[in-house]
Formats: sequence, C-alpha cells, structure tokens
Amino acid sequence: MLKQLFPVKHVVGYVASLVLTLIALVVLMDLPAAVEIGILAVTAILQASLQLVMFMHIGESSEKKSLYINIAFAIFMALVTIFGTLFIFVWGWYA
Repeated sequence: MLKQLFPVKHVVGYVASLVLTLIALVVLMDLPAAVEIGILAVTAILQASLQLVMFMHIGESSEKKSLYINIAFAIFMALVTIFGTLFIFVWGWYA
C-alpha cells in the first residue's frame, strides 16, 4: 500500500535534476569557453526534457499534437528573444 502512495518517479526525477545542476556547475572550473558552452547546452536540454516529461507530464495527454506545437512555438519565441537581444545590444543593429 505504501509503495503505491510513494512517488518514486518524481523522486528520481528530482534527484536527476539535482545531478544535472551539479554537472552544470563544472563550468565554474577553468575550462575553455567552447567546452563550458557545450556542457551548459547539453545539461540545459536534458534538464528541460526531464522537466517536461517527469513533472509537466508532456507524454500523458491525448492531445500530443497541440502540446508539441506549443513547445515549438515556445522555442521559436525564445530564439527570437535571444537573437533580437543580440542584434540590438551586441551587434549594434538598430531600427
């Protein structure tokens, strides 16, 4: 009975999130910039995927098409925001 009530999957997801966060802290060491960016990118993608699957239950809905469209739109908006900021502040493109 107690085994059914204990959220094993959620605890494993939480511990995995903590491990990924600790791995991302490796960038505080003196590493080349390309290696640091690579570590951060990989751990960020894994962390986002883990959060979507474990805690936001992305695969449990019957409306999978709309969920993936929403995720694609969110990624698109994030990229527009990031590159728009780079164009304005770093690369000096003004309207």
